[in-house]
Amino acid sequence: MESGQKIKKENAENGRKIKNIGIAADHGGFELKVQLIAALIEAGYEVEDFGADELVIDDDYPDFVVPLAIAVAKGDVERGLAICGSGVGACVAANKVHGVRAALITDYFSAHQGVEDDDMNVMCLGGQVTGYSLSWDLVRTFLNSHFMGDERFKRRLAKVAASEKEMKWQ
Repeated sequence: MESGQKIKKENAENGRKIKNIGIAADHGGFELKVQLIAALIEAGYEVEDFGADELVIDDDYPDFVVPLAIAVAKGDVERGLAICGSGVGACVAANKVHGVRAALITDYFSAHQGVEDDDMNVMCLGGQVTGYSLSWDLVRTFLNSHFMGDERFKRRLAKVAASEKEMKWQ
């Protein structure tokens, strides 16, 4: 499958809106990415794969995660899944893109709370530390959660957005 290739399966059974999800992984998350793509398609999601397209041991997560993060920030995909060995590098890379709110997720509470309170739009996973079953549960939770939009949450996000514009490091 080529990077950026869209894969779609209509889900006529429950009539829910198909969400456009982007996914990216380096060698450390490649196997988990392949498993999650299959599960997402089976669940009726449209998936855009940002690579890696094959398992290459010396590839670099920014090559795949940054294009994914840009697509999320531009609205080309609704949400993103970024996977590397630990999930940490993918999270660092994704958060360098203005407008991305990425977090490394390892538990159910954070998977939904990160979206509900913080409008998280990229979930990062560690392909070498989080197994498929838990990862799939976390992904479903992430994708089924919605930003609550409470005034306090909006105020906090506005402060984060303002700091993105104000901080210019030399």
